[in-house]
Amino acid sequence: MEVRIGVQNVSREVVFESTEGAAEIAAAVSASLEKGTVLTLLDDKGRQLLVPAAVLGYVQIGESDKRGVGFGV
Repeated sequence: MEVRIGVQNVSREVVFESTEGAAEIAAAVSASLEKGTVLTLLDDKGRQLLVPAAVLGYVQIGESDKRGVGFGV
């Protein structure tokens, strides 16, 4: 899954690939916003991404685009 996170007062969004499903990511975001805690997600390489819930602007969850190589794309 591709995840895009917009942080308040920051012009660039955080973009990473995750092995978690869309429902799992949405549940983690909802729980973090309800409790006001830090949102913790894992990327596809096992690294943790921590974002305080108070500064979340938006979270966009979607399928990854396969990028083609060559002239046949």
